[in-house]
Amino acid sequence: MSKTENFQKPHDRMASFLEKDLAAVNELIRARMASKHAPRIPEVTAHLVEAGGKRLRPMLTLAAAHLCGYDGPFHIHLAATVEFIHTATLLHDDVVDESGQRRGRPTANLLWDNKSSVLVGDYLFSRSFQLMVETGSLRVLSILSNASATIAEGEVLQLTASQDLNTTEEIYLQVVRGKTAALFSAATEVGGVIAGAPDAQVRALYDYGDALGVAFQIVDDLLDFQGDASVIGKNLGDDFRERKLTMPLIKAIAKADAEERAFWVRTIEKGRQEDGDLDHAISLLHKHGALADTSAVARAESARAKAALTPLPDHPVKKMLTDLADYVVERIN
Repeated sequence: MSKTENFQKPHDRMASFLEKDLAAVNELIRARMASKHAPRIPEVTAHLVEAGGKRLRPMLTLAAAHLCGYDGPFHIHLAATVEFIHTATLLHDDVVDESGQRRGRPTANLLWDNKSSVLVGDYLFSRSFQLMVETGSLRVLSILSNASATIAEGEVLQLTASQDLNTTEEIYLQVVRGKTAALFSAATEVGGVIAGAPDAQVRALYDYGDALGVAFQIVDDLLDFQGDASVIGKNLGDDFRERKLTMPLIKAIAKADAEERAFWVRTIEKGRQEDGDLDHAISLLHKHGALADTSAVARAESARAKAALTPLPDHPVKKMLTDLADYVVERIN
């Protein structure tokens, strides 16, 4: 490995390794996001798809297929399917969260309107099902359709749990497994399935994706309180302002005294936030070690992801997936 490769981030090394496949995925995405009758569809979709996202989820599908020795064409379809599902959920999420920024750019609902974001998201979900059907695999269709339902279920659970101070870490992890980890695990699992890998390897890929997705979301939630806005692509404290009960908050609230709990009731449950509240919230997170404890949970999930790869064959991609699990938690630093 060259010095340049040593300094590359794991997902960049993976992108270089999968360069031809990713080009084919991008070509298929552009072809399938087209619409003869509704030009707004490709306009809205392109704004998000071309916004410089890492294509992490489709790369996981391609990587899993390569790792299991696949030499057919349908991993391209599945990677595009995964990206369409992901893009559809982002369009819907930004409407639900009333977000103004995504990947460092204005959100589609801000540039167009909520109706366009919701309807284009629906269109992309439909396109994703067309693509997965083309593989001819009922097992693939079952995995990805179940993941789509789980994602929606996770988002609805978050609506009811996010502003309830009684929300536990168990419920939080259920939300995370729904809204984030479900697509990671489906992305890796279908790569093994389409390659005809043994069940033990398919299960290992599922477990890797699940643990990676949980770690990824926990770190994202952690960075909302201690990240760099220019790096994370959103404003620091967005989750606090949107009154989302993420793991750092849940941990701090569990240790709150009466005065602190009154602060959380006012800012999270009742939504009466004032200048200086975010700074006070962060000080409470530090006081109770909530950020460090959350970081430890994310690192444990990263270790679980790496351990899950053990039954899989030796392959350059396996090392990239291991490094990716490390990198996800290294972002905390």
